Amino acid sequence: METKDILRQLREKYNLTQDQMAERAMVTRQAVSRWENGETQPNTDTLKILSKEFDVSINTLLGSPRQLICQCCGMPLQDEIISHNEDGTLNEDYCQWCYADGTYTYSDMDDLIRVCIPNLVKEGFSEEQARTYMKQMLPKLDYWKRYEELSDNGQFEEFKQKLIAEINALHIDGMPKVESLNALVGQYVNLEYRLPNGQSVRFLDDHTTYLGNQLESELGEGRCFGILANMEFILICTYEAEGANPELILYKKR
Repeated sequence: METKDILRQLREKYNLTQDQMAERAMVTRQAVSRWENGETQPNTDTLKILSKEFDVSINTLLGSPRQLICQCCGMPLQDEIISHNEDGTLNEDYCQWCYADGTYTYSDMDDLIRVCIPNLVKEGFSEEQARTYMKQMLPKLDYWKRYEELSDNGQFEEFKQKLIAEINALHIDGMPKVESLNALVGQYVNLEYRLPNGQSVRFLDDHTTYLGNQLESELGEGRCFGILANMEFILICTYEAEGANPELILYKKR
């Protein structure tokens, strides 16, 4: 699909007139008309504005001329899983799991491999094949090649360890000791809990990346503990397979 068609579809998706589209893109209506007629294309600065305004990648706006992959884990990138910078703009180099609002979430390659192996096993790899593949592929990616330049000297890892200590200090009955926290995107773990007053509530932002883990309950009964946290809160719940019948155990402001 060409840029002219993508821009027209984007405008129609949000029920915008050409004048309204022009206002959001900070250009004239005539400029929008020329884009949609294929006479011109938005310049680099305007593409950045459109990308932020409509939460689509510049790559998509240009007709997807290249296949984007996360430069930390190697995952193919679609717009819905591309990460965001601290200012809200899309960062087309990383997925939401590896980079969250200006923060790189992995500082240990072996830790990332451990997290990725189960996903590759689902795609038909054996665990050994998945580990070998990741060990060969990751060092070729930009984040790991530039790790000394891009890393935060262990500050984020220090924050994770502090969170783990806080969570374990809660001594939740039946919950195993937390050993690690992984990056989790809100839309995949944003369960709905029923409150005592009968109302239902969700606590997460679908577009935010959190730290968390899933642990099998020591009490059995086919339930797992879900742990989620960030700089502002710690949330602990239990649920059955596939997140069914969730029960909120604790929501604590930090």
